[in-house]
Amino acid sequence: MTSKKNRMTALIKENLSQIHKQIEKSAIEWGRDSNDINLIAVSKRQSPERIQGALDAGHRLFGENKVQEALEHWEDIKPLYPDLKLHLIGSLQTNKIKDALRIFDLIETVDREKLARKLGDELKSQNRTIPCFIQVNIGEEEQKSGIVPNELPDFLEFCRHECALDIKGLMCIPPADEPTALYFSLLMKMADMHNLPELSMGMSSDFESAISLGATYIRVGTGIFGKREN
Repeated sequence: MTSKKNRMTALIKENLSQIHKQIEKSAIEWGRDSNDINLIAVSKRQSPERIQGALDAGHRLFGENKVQEALEHWEDIKPLYPDLKLHLIGSLQTNKIKDALRIFDLIETVDREKLARKLGDELKSQNRTIPCFIQVNIGEEEQKSGIVPNELPDFLEFCRHECALDIKGLMCIPPADEPTALYFSLLMKMADMHNLPELSMGMSSDFESAISLGATYIRVGTGIFGKREN
């Protein structure tokens, strides 16, 4: 069992090393500073052993899709790693806001007025702030969450001035099976238009394209951990 764990940790460490090399190469190619590009290890549905393997390899930035799973993965571990940061990259239900604020350091998926208002109210009651991104439904797909592009200006104003949210950037998930560069380019233009410095876009298969178009956070799961066990 120990040898299996060691092999898994070594593989995760090697995967992380390769991805960082790809980030560095892309940054040089596009005239960017690689320190401005943050790698989110997407740990949803990963085993505790694989997560610990990434921690043992020195990685400290992770993303989770569901609040309850994040608590199961991280509530006991997070206090052991003071420099660990956790992003919520999945939809947030309003009845999970208090739990989310217990465990996450950044919310990437502010996507509707009801959520923004309740999140702002809870943060005010706790006398605290947390950085947030607005999720943009960049392909205007009915089955996906997010603000459609032409609604972003009004929604951003609402989040900032009526809900007092600290909006730092934008996040998107482009349509599957379509070239993603067009959507990344659109998100970059939207961020530039509103002076938002952060962009969360790009996953295992397309993060190099996202880097070329300004991504400051890329979200990689299988590229780090391998195929999920379930």
